[in-house]
Amino acid sequence: MDHMHNNDYFDINAYGYYLPQELIAQNPAEPRDSSRLMVVDRENGRITHSIFSNLHSFLKSGDLLVLNDTKVFRARLKGVKKGGQTEAEILLLRPLDRLEKEWEALVRPGKRLSPGAVVILKDKTEIVIGESAEAGTRRVGFPGGCNVRALMERIGEVPLPPYIKKTSAPSERYQTVYADKSGSAAAPTAGLHFTERVFRRLHESGVEKAFLTLHVGLGTFRPVKENDIRNHKMHEEYCSIDKETAEKINRTKRGGNRVIAVGTTVVRTLESLADERTGEVNPGSLWTKAYIYPGYAFKAVDAMVTNFHLPKSTLLMLVAAFAGRNLILEAYEEAVRMRYRFFSFGDAMLII
Repeated sequence: MDHMHNNDYFDINAYGYYLPQELIAQNPAEPRDSSRLMVVDRENGRITHSIFSNLHSFLKSGDLLVLNDTKVFRARLKGVKKGGQTEAEILLLRPLDRLEKEWEALVRPGKRLSPGAVVILKDKTEIVIGESAEAGTRRVGFPGGCNVRALMERIGEVPLPPYIKKTSAPSERYQTVYADKSGSAAAPTAGLHFTERVFRRLHESGVEKAFLTLHVGLGTFRPVKENDIRNHKMHEEYCSIDKETAEKINRTKRGGNRVIAVGTTVVRTLESLADERTGEVNPGSLWTKAYIYPGYAFKAVDAMVTNFHLPKSTLLMLVAAFAGRNLILEAYEEAVRMRYRFFSFGDAMLII
């Protein structure tokens, strides 16, 4: 067992691992459910290998899968700095006011776009780059009559992560088949493997499903720059659970069955809205800064489906908190040895 009083756990280097560049998936598996599935059993430390379309055979009747139905918006806008040649890129994260005229964004190149700089977008819309909002993000202002969400649909691009450099995948492959509520700057990637066929097989095996929403912002993928991971500050993200989903979760808990989170965003939402003692969840919404690393006691989540995460990321810390750091690093080593595909377009892991 991992010994938690050991301070090594809080050292960022304890979450590094060796990853050959060529294992970073540039394209998703075709079809979606043909990606590989590594099954990690926390009870006995056993690691088995399968295919995602076989997920149902590792779950039991009465289990509940909880999925994030957020949709990635076309949050990446390109333009040119007014009065110059500088090409600018703006990644919108979330609106900062009720009318959605001011947004929090990542702006590149930040050094060349000081507060007050104007960027002219493809459709000639002029936006004003403002002050820093939080560490590394900026405020950007849109003109009065502008409907920013409609503008994104028109000229925005779906923002793929920076490590996907060459892909032939159409942008809908970076959405889950059940994506419904627009609001994410990145996909909840554990869900990318699901197909109607997988859902049908699960249903036939007596596994139910329910949806919640977490709009993926920076919190999920911002790198950890602290040597002591406890000093990292999470960026807040909006999440919500409706009454129907809360009831399904609580019924599952009371029946002694398992709640299986699809993705780290679902884990963080459930844990943010769960009761300390019973693990039952209250419907509602909040801005979560949930930051889960080894030493955390899980309240609601009994198993999880997740992808293979970046070294030293908060996502890797979360799965290490759930399965134990040693077991997870051993699983990652085996994944590298067996040439699994990593990150957003990569293969999946089921931790039971």
